[in-house]
Amino acid sequence: MNHLNSSKEIILIAAACENNVLGKDNQLIWHISEDLKRFKRLTEGHAIIMGRKTFESMPRALPKRKNIILTRNENYEAENAFVAHTIEEALELTGDDTSPFIIGGGEIYSLFLPFADSIELTRVHKNFEGDAFFPEIKKTEWKLVATEKHHSDNDQTFTYSYLTYKKINKIRRLLSFPVKVLNILGWE
Repeated sequence: MNHLNSSKEIILIAAACENNVLGKDNQLIWHISEDLKRFKRLTEGHAIIMGRKTFESMPRALPKRKNIILTRNENYEAENAFVAHTIEEALELTGDDTSPFIIGGGEIYSLFLPFADSIELTRVHKNFEGDAFFPEIKKTEWKLVATEKHHSDNDQTFTYSYLTYKKINKIRRLLSFPVKVLNILGWE
């Protein structure tokens, strides 16, 4: 097994509203074309890790990206995508990508939050009802380093912001991992 290079920057990328809702019934609630273009620009050429439900909500694997699906289903197969059954397998499949992206859904974000170095969050400034949630970003663990506010003029009118967070103390994060996780990071 290849050990994860500790210089990798694992990035969570998501769009969530003020109450951390990501979606409902495996679908996005809002459509912000500018945000979708930003997602494409940031993730193209990178490995993207997602859960099975997120993959199945898309018409096909996302082009110009290495699609990796994390699922508990040992028999799961997907066209133009790699399948992993553990966090370790998914991270190993990212290969030499120094900046793999975690693209959802809610459970996958929660699983990878301890591994993440950065979060690229589009915060929709409104509350929605939903059944998938982005995990809480604790101010003791994350520092907001960039904010860019926008206004949507599409079918749905609301404001949203691009927020970039960085892990406050990467060393402290690594030292709090269980031994198995430290081993995949090359800290034996």
